[in-house]
Amino acid sequence: MNMTYKAQRRKVAKACMLDAWGPGGKLRRNLGETTAMTFDQLRYYQAKLAYEMDSADLFQALDAGQGRIVVVDGRAPAAFAHEHVPGAINLWHKDICTNTTQHLDPGLTYVCYCDGIGCNASTKTAMKLLTLGFAVRELIGGLDWWIRDGYATEGAAARAGTAAVCGC
Repeated sequence: MNMTYKAQRRKVAKACMLDAWGPGGKLRRNLGETTAMTFDQLRYYQAKLAYEMDSADLFQALDAGQGRIVVVDGRAPAAFAHEHVPGAINLWHKDICTNTTQHLDPGLTYVCYCDGIGCNASTKTAMKLLTLGFAVRELIGGLDWWIRDGYATEGAAARAGTAAVCGC
């Protein structure tokens, strides 16, 4: 039988679900962990995926022309001018307030980033925009991982992208 890719993935997903869920829809215990911990972990991972995206996901969304996303660089203006994700806007997290965001469309999703994993300006930017009523996500790895994954940048130190292929 020749199955399509989607049909094969559904079959694998169903088999995995049968492994995880026992009779009567009860989650089986895994390696002695309690069911509560498994549900806590599940909620954690669901939230993580709902609130974050990686550079490959962002690139695909931008490349597909999903115009409902705005990329926000939460670093200082000098850092933004030096190098940033193409098409990003600069909203320094220290300056975010109702006055500096009044031009933003509340119907869009704002994907916030900073330098990378050693910087929390993306988290501060996302938190401040969220408290002002905007839908936000955080770009994990920031500009550092955007560059490491081979995507182009803009600014004074702009780089050409390489043939980036996500292996995930």
